[in-house]
Amino acid sequence: MDMVAQQQGSRPVDIGPDPDGALLVAFANGDPEAARLLTGRLAPKVLGQAMRMLTDRAEAEDVTQEAMVRLWRIAPDWRQGEARVSTWLYRVTANLCTDRLRRRRQTVSLDGVTDPADGAASVADQMQGQARMSALSAALAALPDRQAQAVALRHLEGLANPEIAEIMDISVEAVESLTARGKRALAAILAGRKAELGYEDE
Repeated sequence: MDMVAQQQGSRPVDIGPDPDGALLVAFANGDPEAARLLTGRLAPKVLGQAMRMLTDRAEAEDVTQEAMVRLWRIAPDWRQGEARVSTWLYRVTANLCTDRLRRRRQTVSLDGVTDPADGAASVADQMQGQARMSALSAALAALPDRQAQAVALRHLEGLANPEIAEIMDISVEAVESLTARGKRALAAILAGRKAELGYEDE
């Protein structure tokens, strides 16, 4: 953190509330080490979020790269203290994933299921897990964009409604409405596939 404290001459930077913001400001001021540290902190989170929404590694990696490029582009204009970098990235990643979901409208695919290593889940379990995630991804693609984002942030990312409200720039009540309608729509879309996806006895 000494690196961050040295940006803008000798004046220390308050990194308490948002260390990511301090690193982004340091990067904008010409510190390449800040970019390395920030990438290490944020890129895995973006990749995880994209994987949960898209279930496709290559697409998730593309989204991660695009989201990080957008972060570097806005770095010179970042106003530390007005927003959190992680909140901004959640929003950008959700938007990028929703755009891809809307474009592909894909059906369930079991491609890419590999043989498990010793002690790993069985092939059948892997296939069923992949089928469930692919079905959810396809169902999310059928929802209106805002519903899909709210549902993904709440039920895939596990964020609280106030966090989602901040990310989506809407009220908590609007988040609750979007997630409720989104869950009902998903249930309707997946209603005829419970047996196929192994939910019959759950």
